[in-house]
Amino acid sequence: MNPISRDNFLFEERQQISRLSKNDAEYKKAAKDFLDRSIDHKYSYQFDWLGRPIIQYPQDIVAVQELVFNIKPDLIIETGIAHGGTTVLYASLLCLLDNLSGVDPRKSNSKVISIDIDIREHNKQILQNHPLAFKYQLIEGSSISKKVIEQVHDEAKEYTKIMVMLDSNHTHSHVLKELEAYSDMVSVGSYCVVFDTIIENLPINTYPNRPWDVGDNPMTAIQFWLKENKNFVVDKEITDNLLISVAPNGYLKRLK
Repeated sequence: MNPISRDNFLFEERQQISRLSKNDAEYKKAAKDFLDRSIDHKYSYQFDWLGRPIIQYPQDIVAVQELVFNIKPDLIIETGIAHGGTTVLYASLLCLLDNLSGVDPRKSNSKVISIDIDIREHNKQILQNHPLAFKYQLIEGSSISKKVIEQVHDEAKEYTKIMVMLDSNHTHSHVLKELEAYSDMVSVGSYCVVFDTIIENLPINTYPNRPWDVGDNPMTAIQFWLKENKNFVVDKEITDNLLISVAPNGYLKRLK
């Protein structure tokens, strides 16, 4: 058997993704049925990353890993920490990039900036004592406050390849303000990933104790924001490939 070149492999992969997304309705329905049921059972709460609850779907974790490897950012900005699983994930990926480049991760200037309005004390202590704590900076405060935005912009000045991950308050107004505050720091060719756009596709009142719902969520914020912002496009191929994702149409690529 002749070996398949990497370019041919990727071409065939993209062709397969396109065929499935356009022609296999049953395949897509099965994925949607699983996603709907999994939300009822808090599926995303069942996974850890290096000892911390990550509260993400494995498919999105893999997609983020692929993006980080391809883009090779030196700064990842994250809003929403919760238990810190994604903070540790992003830090571990940056450490791997350092190692692959022959650089001591502790001597590299690459890092994660993670922002949360309320970092609970027990989570803060665990994160501050985690083996990868040297790779991230925790900022406690609202991600849309002037003080925090100015601090992050100031810190980002020395970095050249930047990714942004938005996963805090999921209301339309909050996500829109985050997009306006942080999208300009995303490097050309890099991504702003907006999580929990899936809310728009779920039944009304799925989250009765939360301020977001159908018509008021990250998806509606993206749709509104993209009408005026022509520097970004939705990378549909990512979620067409994943099928099971909490961020459909939430992988935003900066083109210019």
